[in-house]
Amino acid sequence: MACWLYEGMLLFAVVFVAGWLFSTLGQMRDAMDSRRHLLQAFLFVVFGIYFVWFWSKGQTLAMKTWNIRMVDCAGRPVTQARAVVRYLLGWVWFLPPFAAIAPFKLSGGESVLLIGGWVIVWALLSRFHPQGQFWHDAWAGTRLVTSKPMSRR
Repeated sequence: MACWLYEGMLLFAVVFVAGWLFSTLGQMRDAMDSRRHLLQAFLFVVFGIYFVWFWSKGQTLAMKTWNIRMVDCAGRPVTQARAVVRYLLGWVWFLPPFAAIAPFKLSGGESVLLIGGWVIVWALLSRFHPQGQFWHDAWAGTRLVTSKPMSRR
C-alpha cells in the first residue's frame, strides 16, 4: 500500500504536466470549461501510457523503490496487451464510487468518505483470493513479486 501511495505522489507530476499542456494548448480559461471532460479523457490516456509503458518494462518508478516487479502468472515479463488489460481492470479501485457519486451530487467530504471506504473494502477483498492477490491482478493474469534490489558499485 505504501508503494501505491508513493505512486500517487509521482503521478501528481504527471497530472500537472499533462494538465498544463492540455490547458495551454487548448486555451482553457478555467476548470469549469466545457472541455473538462476532454481533459479527463486525455488524462486517462496519459495514465494508461505511463502505466503500460512501465509495466511492460517490469516496474514503475515507485515499484523500483519498493523492490516490486510485475510478471504474468508464469513469471514472465508482462506484455503491453496484458498491461493494458491490467490498467483497465485497475479502475475497479475507483469507478464504482465515482458511479455512485455522479447521480447523487454528494458533497466533497461525502465523496472522499465513499471513495476511501470503497478503496479499503476493495483492498480487504484481496484476503479472499487464494494467493492474496488483488482481484484486478488475478483477472488480468498478472502478479506482483519481490524483486532483488540492484547492487550499487
